[in-house]
Amino acid sequence: MSDGRAPGRHNLGTVISFEFRRTVTKPRFWLISLSVPLLIAVVVGLIALSGQTTAQRVESQDSASVTFTYTDASGLIDPAVAKAAGGTPVSDATAAREAVAAGTSQCHIDYPKDPLSQPIDVQGQDLGLFDSSRYNAVAAAVFQASIEKKIGDPTLAKLAIHPPDVQLVTYADGAPTAGIAGVIAPGIFLVLFYMAVLMLGNQMLNVTLEEKENRVTEMILTTMNPTTLIVGKVLALVGIGIVQGLVVGIPASIVFGLFSSSLGLAEPSAGVPMLGSFPINAGSMAIGFLLFLFSFLMFTGLLVAIGAVMPSAKEAGNTFGIVVMSMFIPLYAASLLVSDPHGVVSQIFTFFPLTAPVSALLRNATGGLYWWEALISLAILAVCGWAFLILGVRLFRTGSISYGSRVKIGRALGWRPGR
Repeated sequence: MSDGRAPGRHNLGTVISFEFRRTVTKPRFWLISLSVPLLIAVVVGLIALSGQTTAQRVESQDSASVTFTYTDASGLIDPAVAKAAGGTPVSDATAAREAVAAGTSQCHIDYPKDPLSQPIDVQGQDLGLFDSSRYNAVAAAVFQASIEKKIGDPTLAKLAIHPPDVQLVTYADGAPTAGIAGVIAPGIFLVLFYMAVLMLGNQMLNVTLEEKENRVTEMILTTMNPTTLIVGKVLALVGIGIVQGLVVGIPASIVFGLFSSSLGLAEPSAGVPMLGSFPINAGSMAIGFLLFLFSFLMFTGLLVAIGAVMPSAKEAGNTFGIVVMSMFIPLYAASLLVSDPHGVVSQIFTFFPLTAPVSALLRNATGGLYWWEALISLAILAVCGWAFLILGVRLFRTGSISYGSRVKIGRALGWRPGR
């Protein structure tokens, strides 16, 4: 004979396995989950291809010949350099411009008297949206080559026109930091949180609405405690969210690793721990994972409570839109959260329950979240998630048979207004 708690454990396991298998065995789940990394791969590939195409276009423009006339009020242009580039000096700038407009001349360049304060004026025949920039390249190349020749020393000339590259190494607590490349790994948790809520949000609402709309709530509650039912469904959603995060995160990491050089990401400093192609900080990754998990649980509890109040999925969807809006509010203040992570506004966004997930995840990814702030955020998310879940169970228990009307929260919680 089994103990008194065995049926509860059995029912909880049954709910979790049933909800989990019902979702992950649907082709739609895998289609949506796999389409995200595929879309990321396409976007990253297009960005890399665009960078290569731009570089090739610049090289072709540099090698293409252009015939032009020019006037030099600065006295800095070397005639030999201009002639080698296809230039012919003229004295009448107005006539040269008219020749370009009439189509008898390809290009005319006016070098101003004071190049430091005045732009180089270039007029040319239209070669298309991108190829017409060839004229600008020629004008700049002739000017730079003339300056190099006047300076005499090739090294000094190159340094005067092209300053040397600067390699920055930053330190925190005596260890080198990863720089901008270090934002990618912990930032994945922010992306996964958005994807989890947006893709599983309707399913979170339907945790309590599905049985209510199908009018089978009474039958279920005769064999199962409502707490067991909702907790089981929530835990199943957590498992589904983790699977979806792995399905999206692992391919996305591989894609970013393959195209990291094409995306122009700087190489991390020596001594920075790496995970594949990504520099990582173990503390930031651990905090990011916990923030993602607790944020997911809080929003799940909130949506479960909303679903328990609403009589139908249509009415619950309107409220879901308001919840999603709260997730996007911190993005409008992202520049402030990054530039002033410890200011008053950042603190409010980080500790207010509905904006805490995105704000804390963003600050953690950019290195602007202190450990004690992370603990406070985690505590707020845990308490609010538990409170929302308990509230959802109470509302579901009272309003499970309110098929046609919205549940009155005060009555469900036992609040009786005074006479």
